[in-house]
Amino acid sequence: MKYGQLIIEENEFLIIEKLLNLNKVVVSKTVKSHIFKLQEELRNVTKIVAEKEIPVDVIRLNSVVTVSSLDDLWEKTFELVVPSKSNILENKISLLLPMGTAVLGYAKGDFILWDFPGGVKELKVLEVVQQESVTK
Repeated sequence: MKYGQLIIEENEFLIIEKLLNLNKVVVSKTVKSHIFKLQEELRNVTKIVAEKEIPVDVIRLNSVVTVSSLDDLWEKTFELVVPSKSNILENKISLLLPMGTAVLGYAKGDFILWDFPGGVKELKVLEVVQQESVTK
């Protein structure tokens, strides 16, 4: 991990905590397991920073991210968004979907080992482009 831990902007952290608490009623076991894993990571390996301190290459809400799978040799570019803005046809992936929970807080160049519905995959973050912050 490039920065030694996940990095989350403090206002986005509050938004994410609210979303995770609201989604405790989710029925899908897969989604529940990803929410639980994200909650664990947020508690244990996350550095919360002010807006001005977050590195430009860290994946956050509204970031446009390109990742590749080292296992299946595919590449995907998407925008990480809150669930209400999710739209697969526009490549806007919810924070609460497996890919969204996998990448949050990582940085360009990081390798991510994540348990997806099809099994454990190793991803590499190829690019991170920042859009306007959700907290502005």
